[in-house]
Amino acid sequence: MIVPRMPTPRLTDAVVIGGSAGASVPLRTLLTGLTPAFPAAILVVMHMHPDDGGLLAENLGQVLRLPVVEALDKMPVKRGRVHLAPADYHLLAERDGKLALSVDERVWWSRPSIDVTFQSAAAVWGRRLMAILLSGANEDGAAGLAEVQRRGGLALCQDPATATMPTMPAAGIKAAGLRGGESPEALSRRLMHLESEKPDAR
Repeated sequence: MIVPRMPTPRLTDAVVIGGSAGASVPLRTLLTGLTPAFPAAILVVMHMHPDDGGLLAENLGQVLRLPVVEALDKMPVKRGRVHLAPADYHLLAERDGKLALSVDERVWWSRPSIDVTFQSAAAVWGRRLMAILLSGANEDGAAGLAEVQRRGGLALCQDPATATMPTMPAAGIKAAGLRGGESPEALSRRLMHLESEKPDAR
């Protein structure tokens, strides 16, 4: 009897999450159940006021079990840690395993820009990247999500019907050619499932 081969599981080295208006609640839903044993690095890009002063990082750090840090230039990327783009800086992943900050021009009137982070992360991690686009009022992140898809990564969006501001996830679904989005609870389950991946199998 021929036993069919099971598909090779997708291994994930990094998760990038982007959002804007209305994304703070679903972001917490995605991350609340995760532990420091999470086998991938997490990069979060949220549109925020230039004078945020680390408030978002502080608030997330109070409710998550994962350590949360505001990214610094040349900071090493670490599994099981949330790296948050600081206000008024683009956040980029680099091939040497470190992060970079940039004050280049705004994208979609935003710095940090989701597109910038998604595109740089896609170039670094390729098929081992998961990207999630949440609620937002403009189309930042859509082109970056399409680039993740093009390079073989897993591109996901919040279901626009569950988003306070559906423009951003709807644009991501269209740009990446997805069939639709998922609820924050379903996206959270995807992330929690990653904890069953064995780092020694990477």
